[in-house]
Amino acid sequence: MNPMLARLGFRPDDRVVIIHADDLGMCHATIPAVAELFDAGLVSSAATMVPCPWFPAVAAYARSASTADIGVHTTLTCEWDACRWGPLSTREPASGLLDDEGYFHRTTATVQERADPVAVAAELNAQIDKALISGIDVTHIDSHMGAVFAPHMLPVYLAAAARVHVPPLVPRLSEERMREQGMPDEMIAFARESAQHLEAQGVMMVDDLIFMPLDRHEDRIETAKQVLGTVKPGLTYLIIHPAIDTPELRAIASDWRARVADYQAFCSAELRTWVREQGIQVIGWRPIRDALRSR
Repeated sequence: MNPMLARLGFRPDDRVVIIHADDLGMCHATIPAVAELFDAGLVSSAATMVPCPWFPAVAAYARSASTADIGVHTTLTCEWDACRWGPLSTREPASGLLDDEGYFHRTTATVQERADPVAVAAELNAQIDKALISGIDVTHIDSHMGAVFAPHMLPVYLAAAARVHVPPLVPRLSEERMREQGMPDEMIAFARESAQHLEAQGVMMVDDLIFMPLDRHEDRIETAKQVLGTVKPGLTYLIIHPAIDTPELRAIASDWRARVADYQAFCSAELRTWVREQGIQVIGWRPIRDALRSR
């Protein structure tokens, strides 16, 4: 059984899910969506992208909604063309964090190849510190586009979380799940070895990581039921990307329809009732963080 679930009082056969809203602050459309989803009660956590232009609005919302479970979506990449952002900590090309236009690199592979781990550490800490200084009660950290999940970056990410005593998202994925996600053999081997090492150190891990697909938007409630129907006993992390429909969102994201569909589906009473009837238990990051801090 997942040791954290045991500590929180769950049973070995309980199916527990963190339903997580990603990319908060990427554009304005994400902020009212996440606020409404928290009020609706099914989504249990979110994470903000501190380098993005709308971060101050996220911080203002967090200060007004003290119970909102918000972490830092540590950001080292910027995948869009119409809206770009870059690091808080440096403008130095030698850091490896900047592309030729002065923004973050567009792909995970590029930043993992070029970034200096020392510069990565400074950037992650700068983002976390800005969130804290801005009044966000940071509940956890995770990684935009999985940029930190490489052998030379993962220790930096874990250290950034430990410095402020918050849990980092670290998934313990089965080999089958990793192959489904197209991970190469060397990364599968690294993930398997890392999981064993981290668990021995007492790092809290989630047992599975699932996503609402961004390449289709139709029948979103039914898709959510199918995705959640795969949840097994243990702690599962479900990532959604909710936003309301705005001209800004459409201008930035080619997958805007799926993001709007996530917002609509996870606000629905139908899906909320279905999750309850299935016996799936939803928790956020705050009880996990508080349990780790008390230890």
